[in-house]
Amino acid sequence: MKAIEGREVWFLTGSQGLYGQDTLRQVAEQSRQIADTLGDDPTIPVTVTCKPVLTDAAAIRRICLEANADDNCIGLIAWMHTFSPAKMWIAGLDALRKPLLHLHTQANAHLPWSTIDMDFMNLNQAAHGDREFGYIQSRLGIPRKTVAGHVSDPCVTTRIASWTRAAAGRAELATLKLARFGDNMRDVAVTEGDKVEAQLRLGVSVNTYGVNDLTEVVDAAADADITELVKEYEDTYHLAPELRTGAERHDSLRYAARIELGLRTFLTEGGFKAFTTNFEDLGGLRQLPGLAVQRLMADGHGFGGEGDWKTSVLLRTLKVMATGLPGGTSFMEDYTYHLEPGSELILGAHMLEVCPSIAATTPSCEIHPLGIGGREDPVRLVFDAASGPAVVIGMADMGDRFRLVANEIDVVQPTEPLPNLPVARAVWQPRPNLRTSTEAWLTAGAPHHTVLSSAVGTEELADLADMLSVELLTIDADTTIRRFTQELRWNQAYHRLAQGF
Repeated sequence: MKAIEGREVWFLTGSQGLYGQDTLRQVAEQSRQIADTLGDDPTIPVTVTCKPVLTDAAAIRRICLEANADDNCIGLIAWMHTFSPAKMWIAGLDALRKPLLHLHTQANAHLPWSTIDMDFMNLNQAAHGDREFGYIQSRLGIPRKTVAGHVSDPCVTTRIASWTRAAAGRAELATLKLARFGDNMRDVAVTEGDKVEAQLRLGVSVNTYGVNDLTEVVDAAADADITELVKEYEDTYHLAPELRTGAERHDSLRYAARIELGLRTFLTEGGFKAFTTNFEDLGGLRQLPGLAVQRLMADGHGFGGEGDWKTSVLLRTLKVMATGLPGGTSFMEDYTYHLEPGSELILGAHMLEVCPSIAATTPSCEIHPLGIGGREDPVRLVFDAASGPAVVIGMADMGDRFRLVANEIDVVQPTEPLPNLPVARAVWQPRPNLRTSTEAWLTAGAPHHTVLSSAVGTEELADLADMLSVELLTIDADTTIRRFTQELRWNQAYHRLAQGF
């Protein structure tokens, strides 16, 4: 069973009738073999469906329109096995609205040097045919990813797998619904954004609900369901003594469970896969949702604090893209720095809401005061993030476009214990170093809320940005401020020209 169920990519093979039916039968059989090789690869998380060989313009246009209309199809992989005159592809490519990957491969990995003849040459012309196909894609300005090499090479299938994950993320965005409980934190700029443009560009529907709409559902949670959920907390986490059954703070744990049950009901009944909260707008809620938000994120929901719907959208998208992969993906915020020369670190956290999918060990379920929000002490999970390579990515609305900024990082363990910091947290070394990373991040106008993922990387993010026609700036081990600033200027010119006048 594929990790991302119900999603498929269609494998298209181009040829022409010139070669005769015997050759076309060989083309079809070898195409099925290539598609089956991809479909059987465990790194590719979706089904690969082989379609009949395409030999004329009408069939090509029809298959592209069918792909547009099929909600399960998230993209097309195209290969010119022999030679497919590219004018046949114009109408189809012009109509295509799904992501496209151009696979430049051939049926055989090795040439049969001693037996090669003109029949073999006529059948195995991908080196020839794919150049024709590449030309027409560039002539039409078709966004696509191009991958070259034999499908037996893990480097090839790994890149195709990254593209399919990005395509799954794009497909999720196309139907994503997000519920905002309350508005943005007052006077904050970067969490604002154009929700109409987001629906036009990304597909996501972002709408606001009164917090007391949620409170009604929270208050209606059944006591028996609360008791059952509390038992799950006891079995899953290290429960603080004061939260245990019969202890002085157990009622707070039960109210945290009530919030989770209410949130799950509201989101499920409304078809929402992402949401936001705001500590300035809690209505009748007795606690700022902490434990509930963390557990909903662990189950795949998107979340953004202080009404930050863009980060919530981004988190849900990356959660889908990361399905079945090791590692975790969480809402995050850059909080403070360790500025010892040569050992600089970033400490990331949030008030309560960090996803336990990134935890190094079993989280502790605790209750502590919260200095903002004016509500009862909230229950939350406390842990350190697991070590290893990861990426942090943020989305900003630049007025004329959305901008994604990603920084490759290495999560490390805190250099000393943090006994007085009662929240989940991650400590990381940004690449190439803290000074360059933060200067580039600030120069790009990137947000303080981010998504941290140790499951997906910059290739998947680049594929997603290309599919969405969204700007992506990457800060990695090779970044310099001079070059990064130049890229910002080039991007500014490119994206404004691309939008037209």
